[in-house]
Amino acid sequence: MEILNKIADKSIVVGIIGLGYVGLPLGLEFASKNFKVIGFDLDEFKIKTLTAGKSYIKHISADRIKKFFVDKKNFSVTSDFSRLPEVDAIIICVPTPLNEHREPDMSFIENTAFMIQRFLRKGQLVSLESTTYPGTTDEILLPLFESAPKLQSGNSAKLKVGKDFYLAFSPEREDPNNANYNTSTIPKVVGGVTPNCLKAAQALYNQIIVKTVPVSSTRAAEATKILENVYRSVNIALMNELKMVFDRMGIDVWEVIEAASTKPFGFHPFFPGPGLGGHCIPIDPFYLTWKAREFEINTKFIELAGEINTYQPFYVVERSMEALNDHKRALNGAKVLILGASYKKDIDDMRETPSLKLIELFREKGAEVDYNDPYISKLPKTRKYHFDISSVELTKECIKKYDLVVLSTDHTDYNYKLIADNANLIIDTRNAFGKRGFSQGNIVKA
Repeated sequence: MEILNKIADKSIVVGIIGLGYVGLPLGLEFASKNFKVIGFDLDEFKIKTLTAGKSYIKHISADRIKKFFVDKKNFSVTSDFSRLPEVDAIIICVPTPLNEHREPDMSFIENTAFMIQRFLRKGQLVSLESTTYPGTTDEILLPLFESAPKLQSGNSAKLKVGKDFYLAFSPEREDPNNANYNTSTIPKVVGGVTPNCLKAAQALYNQIIVKTVPVSSTRAAEATKILENVYRSVNIALMNELKMVFDRMGIDVWEVIEAASTKPFGFHPFFPGPGLGGHCIPIDPFYLTWKAREFEINTKFIELAGEINTYQPFYVVERSMEALNDHKRALNGAKVLILGASYKKDIDDMRETPSLKLIELFREKGAEVDYNDPYISKLPKTRKYHFDISSVELTKECIKKYDLVVLSTDHTDYNYKLIADNANLIIDTRNAFGKRGFSQGNIVKA
């Protein structure tokens, strides 16, 4: 296998399709190990930003971008997909969202696969990292690639997987801004269509990842990623349900979780919140429920967890209405400030953030809504929302003018004492104030 020799002597050229929160860090890891990397992306903003040695992701520094794109110049980026034959390994890191019917939107994977098919040449390795339902690699990518002609020889013969090209699935495990783990230190699951495919993919990822975990097939690798996120979704849903139950009973769910966490075995803490965010947990489980219907199986457990988690922004608004009512105020006409627009603290990632749903719901109830986020100066247009508002400055005077302050994202940068001392009423969806010892009567947990 020539590709193994190219990996061993570092002459292999790595292509990354999709330079978002998964593709860009992955490409940087290969570049840091002195591989030549070509990034492919249709977003001209990303291309211009990277070429100028700048970053568009908060936790990836401009210095790191400059080192490989400007100084060493072993990482380049283009929107010209006709350059795909220049690379030996193609790694696909494109989005896999849900459509308006909460069914898999496979358009990004399918469009990318059609593009690769046009330019696929003998000897290339293709690895899909986008989270998807079990069977995607075998059912969508493989038939397309095996129907591609051997372009380099000029004849119409077809390419054979495991012999002429190699196909694998290796799910991304990115956790933006995780202080303990990064792309290279998180073990990586790898599944190949054939033994040779697995061998090639594992050899490539072994160059940058602390440990690869081979599995028997691409379906097993795809199912592994789904399992990881279903596990988190179900357990978070349990905590969200208990939050609502315990609140009725006058019990603080965060105190209960903290106490239960002292047990050294048999318990792993998960925490409630205003709703799920990020690309993985709100979306990936539904890929499995959709695929399971093909096998006449109803995934009741997963779907129930989804219902509970999807309901949480509505619950936060209900608790807000109750809290305002206790202070003889109505939500209709009230001024509301949302703290945090990203889906988790200390990042600028807004994918599936519950904060946007909260803004929508509060507005529907007649509230005037502003937001503050130290990492997001203006709300960008998303697939579902387009709020033309910018982050307000968080000052003493600003905080006082709002009837209600809703903490959606518990950024470390927030001055919690300033907020607690000056807000008329606070809805704390993350127990951020409770963890810091604030227990004023103007703070309500939700």
